[in-house]
Amino acid sequence: MQIDKLRGKALDQLFESVLSLKDMEECYRFFDDLCTMNEIQSLAQRLEVARMLRDGKTYHKIETETGASTATISRVKRCLNFGNDTYAMVLERVHTEEEKTK
Repeated sequence: MQIDKLRGKALDQLFESVLSLKDMEECYRFFDDLCTMNEIQSLAQRLEVARMLRDGKTYHKIETETGASTATISRVKRCLNFGNDTYAMVLERVHTEEEKTK
């Protein structure tokens, strides 16, 4: 598994830090300190691309609505099809939470 190459003390500390955040405001503040605005927007864009691919949107529609390159869309699609299933897991959890608050 490719993810095993990433494992290590520094990355564990990063993930533990993210998991310790208590609410959306803490997330905004932490990621503002941790990443550049472009990095944060790229991460958010990838998640939106995953959502749109899952919903059956075309590359053209995704590119137009998100500004993502076809390379980014292809990478996300590859992860959806052959990755660790985490896009699907996270999108389902977010969808479930959104339904609870309606």
